[in-house]
Amino acid sequence: MDRMPQPRKSARSERSSDPAHGGSRGSPTRRAPAGVPDREAATREAIAQASRLSEVEETAAGRQVRGRPGDPFTGELRRREVLPLLVLHMIGDSASYGNQLMERISAMTEGVLSVNPNTMYPLLRSLEARNLIEGNWEHPERRSRRYYSITPEGRAEYERLVAEVRPFLDSVARSIGEIVREVYG
Repeated sequence: MDRMPQPRKSARSERSSDPAHGGSRGSPTRRAPAGVPDREAATREAIAQASRLSEVEETAAGRQVRGRPGDPFTGELRRREVLPLLVLHMIGDSASYGNQLMERISAMTEGVLSVNPNTMYPLLRSLEARNLIEGNWEHPERRSRRYYSITPEGRAEYERLVAEVRPFLDSVARSIGEIVREVYG
């Protein structure tokens, strides 16, 4: 009877079956058949995606993420706490839910600053965790929409942001005005 040649174990698979490296002898590492995604590669990709998501959450929460290229105009608007300012401003008058806030911001800025759910909902959770806003379910038994309203701490933070963000917004407005004057006369 002919024996088929067995694939040679890599140093990595030998370590995984070595008790000194956390493996157990007798349970060899199995390789995925051709065309089936490698589990380790899939894990690395999932970690990379989660890392990118956490950068979005940090930006949404108002923390600057360095070393990531992006649109200089909207990137600065996001980093300068403009989104938290807009959210606190919009829910200051009446409670709103996430999609409604995204639509209002996009309409207000004529699409220049469009916010997607991967930015808005982490921002709302962050503001809620900091006790700046309070969320309540429209229908708690179904958890359909979560309406957010501003808290007294949120009003104080809103006032701080109004003062802090204004010089930046004035600078952007002057720069845009200068570009329009230069190009269009």
